[in-house]
Amino acid sequence: MSSTRKAVGSVVLASAICVWFGSPGWAQENSLSLNLGRFAVQGADTRIYDDVINENLGLFAFDLDQFNSVSVGADWLLGAGDYMEIGFGVAFSQQTVPSVYLDYVDYDGFEIPQEFKLRITPLTSTSRFFPFGRRSAVQPYAGMGVGYFNWRYSEVGEFIDFDTFDSFRDTFTATGNDVGVVYLAGLRVLAGDVFGVGVEMRYQDVSGEVGIEQGFLDDRIDLGGLTSSVTFLVRF
Repeated sequence: MSSTRKAVGSVVLASAICVWFGSPGWAQENSLSLNLGRFAVQGADTRIYDDVINENLGLFAFDLDQFNSVSVGADWLLGAGDYMEIGFGVAFSQQTVPSVYLDYVDYDGFEIPQEFKLRITPLTSTSRFFPFGRRSAVQPYAGMGVGYFNWRYSEVGEFIDFDTFDSFRDTFTATGNDVGVVYLAGLRVLAGDVFGVGVEMRYQDVSGEVGIEQGFLDDRIDLGGLTSSVTFLVRF
């Protein structure tokens, strides 16, 4: 509920800013921004308290940063006056993390392996503010917005039944679509009137439900993190 309230608040704020700054010159031009970067998941000390991945760290042998992954995406950007842009974007990141039990092996002495897999596909609506204007050659900006996050998390492999200590093979899967808040900041450099390159940092605050009753060790999963990207802009 907290993330949803934040998301609604960000949409209201972004809309108000657009009306204030952007109404005189709405849709001055359209741009396509292609983004390639790295998605880094939340650190262990900042993840939600009932996060399944944090819980798994106490039982399985893997590092949290192994969930960091390549992120690819695109944003359709609409000019809203000299100082604002409205963006509609999509991105994709996916990572598979191999693991074994920290303190247990099978009866034959071999490790008991698993794979944890996380996929996130955000659909975002954002607004960007350019303090020096959108006509300058060098354009720092900051913004915020709301995201609709489609995700899938799975645990596949061999697991221990701690009642009998026998191992068994199974697959546990959770999927969801959750709303979260997006904050971003970047720098864009134009090369003429058509092309531009830049860098962008984008933080997402969102979580989903996996469920202990579905076989996971905790109820939720923290889907938040920071995406650092190189951006390639084409104006129309």
